Amino acid sequence: MATEINELNVDAPVSASTVNKLLAEAWGTFILVFSVIGAALFATINQIQPNGAGFIGVAFALGLGVLIAAYTVGSVSGGHFNPAVTIGLAVAGRASWKDVPGYIVAQIIGGAVASSLLFIIASTGQPALLDYLVQGGFASNGYDAASPLQFGLIAVVIAEVVATAILVWVILGVTEKDAPAGFAPIAIGFALVVLNIVVVPISGASFNPARSIATAIYGGATPLSQLWVFIVAPIVGGIIAAVSYPMFGRGKKA
Repeated sequence: MATEINELNVDAPVSASTVNKLLAEAWGTFILVFSVIGAALFATINQIQPNGAGFIGVAFALGLGVLIAAYTVGSVSGGHFNPAVTIGLAVAGRASWKDVPGYIVAQIIGGAVASSLLFIIASTGQPALLDYLVQGGFASNGYDAASPLQFGLIAVVIAEVVATAILVWVILGVTEKDAPAGFAPIAIGFALVVLNIVVVPISGASFNPARSIATAIYGGATPLSQLWVFIVAPIVGGIIAAVSYPMFGRGKKA
């Protein structure tokens, strides 16, 4: 089992219980959501933060958050932190299907706890700050009027499917047996930075159903009604990556 969970090429423990793995997935997803959504909510408010982080800062918050979480608990659970990644790795034979339901539940819980804490923090801030953030969708993903640049449904679906496929391709590549040991979290983190820079203006950048669920629960009616896109499209992207990856002549199980 140790070889199955050591997808990030970091030193794996001799064994990890199911509880250990689920806690690791919840914690890693918590770090991911707390990092990127915290930056999106608080570091990009031009009215309050004129020199805020902007899209680039949000992109680096996501990439570095995942890098940190992967190095911390990646050897325990495999460091998925994303239902689309979990499903994609299972399709590719890199993860056990029996772990998939528990991983997804843990990821959703971890993300929801992070967004809930951010909601509480926002409620203690400047007067009307929470209302402002909720009216803006609470950093939720969206299309049409809910897209940062008002891209339509087709453009958003294409962007989310392609970005998630690229992410899972990268994960599959850097976790091959012959990949340089210890560098996978760096490659994955910077892949997320690049993908976020491209896709944030299109859809708010999901590629992760747990991230989208976490913000939609506080974003109001529109994010909730559009949430299906950010569940389905990333999963489709992850499956496409898993099915197409062998065309590179790769595909050995880690």
